[in-house]
Amino acid sequence: MSISPVISRYILPIALKLLYASLRISITPREIQLPEKGSIIAFWHGKMITGWLLARTLYPKKKIAAVVSLSEDGRALAHTLEQLGFLLIRGSSSKKGDEVKRAMQEVLQKGWLVVLTPDGPRGPVNQFKYGALRLASHNHYPVVFAEIHYTKKWTLNSWDCFEIPKPFSKTYVKLHFIELPEFKSEKELQIYTKNLSDRLNHAE
Repeated sequence: MSISPVISRYILPIALKLLYASLRISITPREIQLPEKGSIIAFWHGKMITGWLLARTLYPKKKIAAVVSLSEDGRALAHTLEQLGFLLIRGSSSKKGDEVKRAMQEVLQKGWLVVLTPDGPRGPVNQFKYGALRLASHNHYPVVFAEIHYTKKWTLNSWDCFEIPKPFSKTYVKLHFIELPEFKSEKELQIYTKNLSDRLNHAE
């Protein structure tokens, strides 16, 4: 569904901030100290209503870049995030993947945060793709994954079971600090990626 640029640039940013401000958010642990070098913040595609602004809340003094797909939905999201103060990195693992990796590396080397949905833009749902973890492993960048749960929400009939929290919903966030090992082979990376995705999907 195409969203008017007027809506995505001027209405959605305000609506997102108002909804986010209404949520009663509990975060565990309350803070994760990050190294001076760059770090990656991740959350599932279906949780992005809270995820983007959560990243800004957790690290308000950090400069943040958002990885956003080149799809029509990505265009609308890019407009919204730009208004919220994010630098944009446009592309995905399937489109302009090499350019995305170079852009991520460039800002991470400056000590910025890169925020992304590791199962976006087309799934498989709640499964990390290899690219972000390979980059983090090669360069020793930590990953902070935000596990997000709402007590009251609407769930859309979409590939990612997109969730819209109801205003004033209690929202529980559990942060997972992940330091990637060095992978000796692509097969080792693939096994680690699947196990990590499964662990995060069954985390309590």
